[in-house]
Amino acid sequence: MSAEISDPWSKLDEILGLDVAAPVDEGIGALAVYGRCSTEDNQDPETSRGWQFGNARKFVEPLGGRIVAEFFDIGQSRSVPWERRTEGSQLLAALKNPRRGWNALVVGEGTRCWFGNQFSLIAPRFAAYGVDLWVPELGGKFDPRNPSHKMLMSVLGGMSESERQHVQARVRAAMDAQVGNEGRHQGGRAPYGYVVVDGGLHPNPRKAAEGFRLRQLALDESAAEVVRRIFAEYLSGNGDRAIANGLNRDGIPCPSARRPDQNRHRLADGWQGSTVRAILENPRYTGFAFFGRWARQEMLLDPDDVAAGNIVRFRRAKPDRVVRSRQPAHPEIVSVQDFTQTQLMRRAKAAGGLQTARKTERAGRTVKHAYLFRGLIRCAACGRKMEGSPRKHGMYYRCPARTLTPGSPALLTHPPTIYLKEEPLRDALNEWIGGLFDRQNIARTVEQLVQAQPTPRAADDGPARKQLEDAEARLQRFQNAISAGVDPSAVVEGINRAQADRAAAQAELMAVGEPAGLGEAEVYAMIDSLGNVSAALADGQPGRLAQLYRDLRLDLRFDHEREAVDVTASPRVNNACPRGDLNPHAR
Repeated sequence: MSAEISDPWSKLDEILGLDVAAPVDEGIGALAVYGRCSTEDNQDPETSRGWQFGNARKFVEPLGGRIVAEFFDIGQSRSVPWERRTEGSQLLAALKNPRRGWNALVVGEGTRCWFGNQFSLIAPRFAAYGVDLWVPELGGKFDPRNPSHKMLMSVLGGMSESERQHVQARVRAAMDAQVGNEGRHQGGRAPYGYVVVDGGLHPNPRKAAEGFRLRQLALDESAAEVVRRIFAEYLSGNGDRAIANGLNRDGIPCPSARRPDQNRHRLADGWQGSTVRAILENPRYTGFAFFGRWARQEMLLDPDDVAAGNIVRFRRAKPDRVVRSRQPAHPEIVSVQDFTQTQLMRRAKAAGGLQTARKTERAGRTVKHAYLFRGLIRCAACGRKMEGSPRKHGMYYRCPARTLTPGSPALLTHPPTIYLKEEPLRDALNEWIGGLFDRQNIARTVEQLVQAQPTPRAADDGPARKQLEDAEARLQRFQNAISAGVDPSAVVEGINRAQADRAAAQAELMAVGEPAGLGEAEVYAMIDSLGNVSAALADGQPGRLAQLYRDLRLDLRFDHEREAVDVTASPRVNNACPRGDLNPHAR
């Protein structure tokens, strides 16, 4: 016959071995709960909120605690002080309200709520308003008079900071390896000229099973042509703002206007010099993947108030922090050679200071008068460039003697002012150019250009030729090294020296009669690269004429005594003549 059980639940707990907390007559009472999750490591806010608040309830409910208010920050880094967290600041503001309805705070996990020395800055504020802090890692309520509690909370803050730094280091190391070994696209906005497309299944089986897929860059051909134009114009001598002004005049949409969905932070108000600069300095256009060019840096919000915490700013990373893929990762828009040459030109301009930078911008400025021969005419008496001088009866170019340096030998024979009218020069020059490139005369022009190349003279050019071969070999090695993965900035000085040696050797060989060596096919290609010359001359628009003169690389020397202009044209194929310039002369 079974005995009667007065308390079946207590007996069952005893049989199962459960240790149930004894009910308390007077428990903790009403509490608020605080939690936080960051979206940086792909946490699910709902899941994170559930387990943190669940831990808090398991911790305080056996002690008679009941949660009446919840505060949970989403997307807030633990390094951000409570005053700058959305829910954290509301919690601190609620401390001042005597009718808040709770006199204690519990957290689900201390390392998610406090970072570094944050607890030592927050705890006194809670104590001042009579609010207790319940921390699971302490096993109970924080006692400000207990030195062990203070030490443990200090260690807890250090562990939180260390955990965050270890996670950042592991993630960065993994992303570096993915870029270096696989050339993997790490996300973010695609550079102008590219679009992000599907790259296939994710190599991680677990992520592939969850539906994750790789992303890679593909060409946006119309935008890629604009990028090629920007690099070509820069290599031909135009500056950043001059290129931007030309793109705006041609009505080409800027990146923020073309892709407003990924440029919501931009005004889409046209091309700017800074936009062109960003494109010219982006090495991803070479087809290689780069990662880490910009780094997040945490800086003190107020150096005089360390407790205010840090803010995140993006700064250019040090060269040793930048990672490049070993093999091409996406289609190239600009060759490695052109990109490297562009960076060398930019560094040369930067070394020259503001004065050098201004010269490259003048050609692209909006001016009241159109100067067809801006920077192309020089005075034969002093060798200086003649300046445009508009007059009521026409455009003139002048060279005033008053601007010569005092004591200059040119002052002895230089007239007070030398003038040259633009209209007669333009008509004569256009007639000469039109005759050269007329269909009936093009074959003869090509033949004359080939024959006009210098012929070798009897001279000892052995040392110069050896210097040229050595310089070209060094340049080829540098180019191969860059293609193999060497950072271009690491070989800039060596490339500069090799180019200087090559230029000196070429000049010496030209002085002794080194032939240019261009054949008819190369000369025809050079002429084709100029476009429709006859159409430009017939159109007569100042802009098209000025561009044609620049493409022909005209050099005009005005001799006031003979009242004649010596014209030299030095066109190139795609802005780079293979083995020297061609110099036909006209008068």
